[in-house]
Amino acid sequence: MTPELEAEFRDYVAARRESLHRMAYLLCGDWHRAEDAVQTSLVKLYAAWNRTRRETAGAYVRRIITNTLIDDSRRGWFRRERVTLAPPESPVETGHDDRLTALSALSALPPRQRAVLVLRFWEDLSVVETARILRCSTGNVKSQTARGLEALRRRYTSESLTGAVR
Repeated sequence: MTPELEAEFRDYVAARRESLHRMAYLLCGDWHRAEDAVQTSLVKLYAAWNRTRRETAGAYVRRIITNTLIDDSRRGWFRRERVTLAPPESPVETGHDDRLTALSALSALPPRQRAVLVLRFWEDLSVVETARILRCSTGNVKSQTARGLEALRRRYTSESLTGAVR
């Protein structure tokens, strides 16, 4: 790669890294997995940088991150046991921050529904753009959006009625 292209890539990464990391975190709910996914996607983007159109680089790297995390979830990586020093806490009591509630509810969704909701509402992408990134039909994006939003509504309703996360 030429020095000019490398400088251009470094500038792109410096400008977008934080927002890519946040998006990846919303997709998987784990800062470490999010960082791994961003690193993997940036390596792939670097390899294709001389062929990548700059105006579509954002969509390309979002697709790589999303596919990386969905592939990881299919492999069962996120289901492995995790060693902790103490047993898990009991359910969170009422009065916790809405942001934590939203993140908790989002992390409970299946990976595809979570990906659709993050891309549609956090990244503010259209149905068509989301379908392109996920390589599925627009109808699939719409149905996954509806199912994901319904699951979030059910979760919020059950929390408001019982005062605890289920």
